[in-house]
Amino acid sequence: MSEDASSPKPPLTRRELKERERQRATERPESADSSPIATSKPPRSTSPAQEKLPALAPTAAPKAVPVSSPVTKPSAGRRVLSWGTIIATGLLFVGVSLPVNVFYGSSDINPAIVLEGENGEGSSGAQSFTVASSQAIQVGVQRESWSVTSFAEVLRAQYGSRNFSYSTSGIGSIRWPFPTAVPISSGYGDRVAPCRYCSSNHRGLDFIPGNGSPIFAIADGVVTASEYGGGYGQYVYIEHEINGQTVLSVYAHMQRNSSPLQVGDSIRAGDFIGLVGNTGISTGPHLHFEIRIEGEYVNPFTWLKANAF
Repeated sequence: MSEDASSPKPPLTRRELKERERQRATERPESADSSPIATSKPPRSTSPAQEKLPALAPTAAPKAVPVSSPVTKPSAGRRVLSWGTIIATGLLFVGVSLPVNVFYGSSDINPAIVLEGENGEGSSGAQSFTVASSQAIQVGVQRESWSVTSFAEVLRAQYGSRNFSYSTSGIGSIRWPFPTAVPISSGYGDRVAPCRYCSSNHRGLDFIPGNGSPIFAIADGVVTASEYGGGYGQYVYIEHEINGQTVLSVYAHMQRNSSPLQVGDSIRAGDFIGLVGNTGISTGPHLHFEIRIEGEYVNPFTWLKANAF
């Protein structure tokens, strides 16, 4: 045998033993319940000191400690609030389901108000009350009246009136422009303008005998204008001397070229002037008639009522 094989190995020092134990302690076993981990035995040594070293016991894995979450109990204030909500809901249900008079005694009810049907005499249907005369309330029923108005009536209400009553004989030195009384659609003075370019200050009288009706001179005179154009359309001016005053009569909106008159013509009362038309600024066939005294506009209806026959 050689010298190295027969010579004994030196024993482990204390430091080396502690290092070996620390390494074994840090090794993790497979499970806590598994069999002890087999550890390798130190190499067999021929020295007696190595044979007497105690075997290291296997280390078991630490057991997991179960963690439980704490159970929270509702606070006293929350329990009181829940009971308060339940009680309030019950009181509300009782309040809306019971009639008001259940809280009154017999002395609180006015005997003058008696509910019919409690004694079996009234109807079992709708409730009715008998009220004393001192407590009765008179309620007046107001109903709005209505009527159907034609478009023509609306126009008359806005732009004039047909309530111009007059009569004529058709003869005399001063006459109405028509031999018989005809309707008047618009009087003299302020009014609601019947069209976009119509005047709101009406300076004449509108006769509506019908389209094409003949128009006649109101008195003797001289033609000062006979033209077509402007707002008057076809028109004629006649100048008269009446009661010492210069009176101008105007005939407007006649049919175009319906008047045979020329400036300077002498006219007698009742002579033909032209035909009713719708020329110029007009809302329909009519005669717009004016009276001007000494250049001033006057109410033709008032003047004719005072002077014509």
